[in-house]
Amino acid sequence: MKILHTSDWHIGRQFHNVSLLDDQRHVLNQIVDIAEQQQVDVLLVAGDIYDRSVPPSQAVALLDDVLDRVNQLKIPVIMISGNHDGAARLSFASSQLAQTGVHILADLEQMSHPVTLQDKYGDVAFFGVPYADPVSVRHVLGVEASTHDEAMAQVVASLQSSIPTNTRTVLLSHCFIDGGEESESERPLSIGGAERVSYKHFASFDYVALGHLHGRQYKGADTIRYSGSILKYSFSEEKQIKSVTLVDMGSQGVDEVIQIPLQPIRDMRTITGELSEILSQAKDDPKNDDYLQIRLTDKQAILDVMGKLRDVYPNVLHIERPGLMAANPQQSARRDQLKKGEFSMFSDFFEQVNGEPLTKEQQTYVSQTLTDLHDKDLLQKVL
Repeated sequence: MKILHTSDWHIGRQFHNVSLLDDQRHVLNQIVDIAEQQQVDVLLVAGDIYDRSVPPSQAVALLDDVLDRVNQLKIPVIMISGNHDGAARLSFASSQLAQTGVHILADLEQMSHPVTLQDKYGDVAFFGVPYADPVSVRHVLGVEASTHDEAMAQVVASLQSSIPTNTRTVLLSHCFIDGGEESESERPLSIGGAERVSYKHFASFDYVALGHLHGRQYKGADTIRYSGSILKYSFSEEKQIKSVTLVDMGSQGVDEVIQIPLQPIRDMRTITGELSEILSQAKDDPKNDDYLQIRLTDKQAILDVMGKLRDVYPNVLHIERPGLMAANPQQSARRDQLKKGEFSMFSDFFEQVNGEPLTKEQQTYVSQTLTDLHDKDLLQKVL
């Protein structure tokens, strides 16, 4: 059986107030194409289908389009809700959709009822554990659990009696495995590390399709895997390779795991350097449409820096000024050197606005004005 493991679609997400819907449509179409080309037997989505519990209508329409394409290929879909999803809304009409091959497992009370698919070797049981905090687990199972780890231990223990003998098993779960590599774009599940769970809870399953962490990785065993998000959702992810995971399930379990890269419309990257260097290299940059974070090393003030950058890089989303912000502690302690820094910044600003430097008369006037301001500030502190 060929299983295509995906997660963290986050349909409807915005990044720095820019909609990523077209970018998501592009990679989701790739996922459908991969499913068709690889002739997969089932598509898994391990949570965070939407980016928020009440998704915008355009996000709902996109998911509808994707599921329709997959349905036309006669490929079953199994998805669970994540911490970004509204479980009740996501599972609307789930009973009717299951009859068409779209299985939405968002109800913690139904997690002991697997979706069973067949291949030439027999049955494969797919168990879905939607995101649930310890409070929900205590309520549904009637057990004691104060941390996510204790809750997951109780959840997995409750599933053991539902596993048929001599049946291969796959578990979908949306959680944070202890030791996993996290990114800035993931919403914390709780505070103080209580959200982390041990990979050892999943040892009895033939394959574990995880969601929540955006970087592809495995923990404990190569069959306990995060497929990662389908797009880069923060600049902390710019070095990550986004992909989907193709799992070949044999008669005794997993035979092979392959990661198939996804190609975005635009990459997400950081460019560091002085403004003049960045503007110059943009002329020959074939990927000037990427989503960019710019780290300027210039130490002087720059007028309309965002406007200048967006003339050549239209999708600059964030600017950092490490050159301007780097301060020398010894200089900041001395008033005359602080005044000199202010004078330099004003001089740069004046030259950019007027196209010519300060005259000697103007320099004298500005210097005296700064001195008067500092003396007045000092007097107020004394009084």
